[in-house]
Amino acid sequence: MKDSKLPFTKKNYQLMLAGIAVIVIGFVIIGLDQQPHGFGIMGLTIGPIVVLLGFLFQFYAIFYKKTS
Repeated sequence: MKDSKLPFTKKNYQLMLAGIAVIVIGFVIIGLDQQPHGFGIMGLTIGPIVVLLGFLFQFYAIFYKKTS
């Protein structure tokens, strides 16, 4: 494989799309909370944790570099 001048590879973009999907799932979980104003366990705990994990995965996707 020749040296690419582009900063990201196909794998980086695939990982970024997966991270975006996790973030969207987290916001959907927040929206599914049945308590008023989202003050239930899903809106205050589970959803934000999933969103945070999605953003951490995004950092991993950006800094991922194939070692060969």
